[in-house]
Amino acid sequence: MRDTSLIYPLREDGKILLGYKKRGMGRGKWNGFGGKLEKGETMRECAARELFEESGLSASPSDFEQAADLYFHQPSDPSWSHAGIVYFIRKWTGKVHLSNEMEPKWFSPEDFPFDDMWEADKIWLPLILKGEKIRGTIYFAPDGNTVFDYHFESI
Repeated sequence: MRDTSLIYPLREDGKILLGYKKRGMGRGKWNGFGGKLEKGETMRECAARELFEESGLSASPSDFEQAADLYFHQPSDPSWSHAGIVYFIRKWTGKVHLSNEMEPKWFSPEDFPFDDMWEADKIWLPLILKGEKIRGTIYFAPDGNTVFDYHFESI
């Protein structure tokens, strides 16, 4: 799989925009916004493009704050394994809207729908929400959702 970007817009009141995935990988889960790197793009350009396509928000690539550098490893299906850069964005233009892929909704961090998110999100997302910047690997079981191991270091 191609490397991916993952973006979490943060409002001044502390709420974070998540999207309910309506199709594709992660369908039926709440997630950040993002997707696969296209040929000729930088990762920040990918993040800006994906954020706009999935939520309607426009942001400058230079305004994305890197929060994590993760490798999602699926030993039973190496074609699924990929690197992902996670960003926060605090400055944007436009209004949030429904897209073909995502249904956006603002959440307070204490009200995150972790039961309806990727299992791995419960492990690494609270770390970066507390301000830690991390790099690491998450190892998935053959079902593609269950985490059987992980390793993070501060960056």
